[in-house]
Amino acid sequence: MKKIRIGSRDSKLAIIQSEMVMAAIREYDPDIELELITMKTTGDRILDKTLDKVGGKGLFVKELDNALYNNEVDITVHSYKDMPLEENPELPVVALSKREDPRDAFILPHNGENGEPIGSSSLRRQLQLKELFPGCKTAPIRGNVQTRLKKLDSGEFSAIVLAAAGIKRLGLESRISRYFSIDEILPAASQGIIAVQGRAGEKFDFLKLFHSEESLCISLAERTFVREMNGGCSTPIAAYATIQGSDIILKGLYCNETTGESRKECVSGSRHNPVELGYGLVKRWKAAE
Repeated sequence: MKKIRIGSRDSKLAIIQSEMVMAAIREYDPDIELELITMKTTGDRILDKTLDKVGGKGLFVKELDNALYNNEVDITVHSYKDMPLEENPELPVVALSKREDPRDAFILPHNGENGEPIGSSSLRRQLQLKELFPGCKTAPIRGNVQTRLKKLDSGEFSAIVLAAAGIKRLGLESRISRYFSIDEILPAASQGIIAVQGRAGEKFDFLKLFHSEESLCISLAERTFVREMNGGCSTPIAAYATIQGSDIILKGLYCNETTGESRKECVSGSRHNPVELGYGLVKRWKAAE
């Protein structure tokens, strides 16, 4: 009997996302034996500093990557928006989920009060929040969803902003006070998409029922733009792509850290060339500088 070991962060959301992958594998072949192996990453342990101060998004995958390298697991499961933009050719992304709600969500404490500060460690969110609510104050907040909600309800923050996808997967939609439209707050690249990583050269037919070609297409466009604009934890940058017929519509946000200027741009092109479309949005931005 074939056995597949799935590596995951140990947060409740990460486990739920891994169980979604496992359900798709069981549907493909119910005889495959599955084992979920959870671990805490460096990014989960360091909660008193923002990611740009301690090494970026790679801190959420380091331990899981090592488990793949050491043959301790066969695949690993991630929120794609939390993965580094430079893909490791030895540990490629081998499947992507259908995209869940890509929007950001505004969450108030149980007492319903609203003041300052708004909790968000994302400079992307902070920049757009201040454009929506001039004069509002923001403050960094780290930890898993439950930890952030606890900090909110204890009075540390007047509100927090989180990805709607994670809230929905946790069954906590009732906590959402409002959804920000894509035009109000442009999401992080690949927000709402689950990524499965594996070792190069191995077969992953068992992920056929999980994988979404549409998610692959839009992620290539979004992540190309963010990567080529040198986007990371220290740069307010966002990208969101949609497929309309045979075309992709790609929207991007970038803030020039030298001048402080930020703006949104949009391009469209063939869905068969998502990487080229990402480069095209980069050229449009740089041509206007």
